[in-house]
Amino acid sequence: MMTEKNISVLFQHDEQVKLRGRCMNKIPESIRKELALLAAKPENKIDFSDIPATSKEEWQGAVRGKFYRPLKKQLTVRIDADVVEWLKSQGDGYQSRMNCILRGAMLSKIQSE
Repeated sequence: MMTEKNISVLFQHDEQVKLRGRCMNKIPESIRKELALLAAKPENKIDFSDIPATSKEEWQGAVRGKFYRPLKKQLTVRIDADVVEWLKSQGDGYQSRMNCILRGAMLSKIQSE
């Protein structure tokens, strides 16, 4: 027979499992060995027979780096107040716009060198 006391004992809160700062499990040794063998295999020994052939037309819409997301780094920067106000007046996402402006300047400088 279930009583209120029995139910409370069944559903006690427990401590959260500590993962020692890791968010993923280690790769098993068997998989590591398999990956090492694959990495050491020369390209001329790779069997491409099961990969379907593609034409240039199929690659027409391809975009390099479509899903690339650069790593972000948080930092504190002092920007002139009027510049910040102008960026904010353009709408939401002023930090992303600032990053875009800086990236454009960086790429322009790199190309000119």
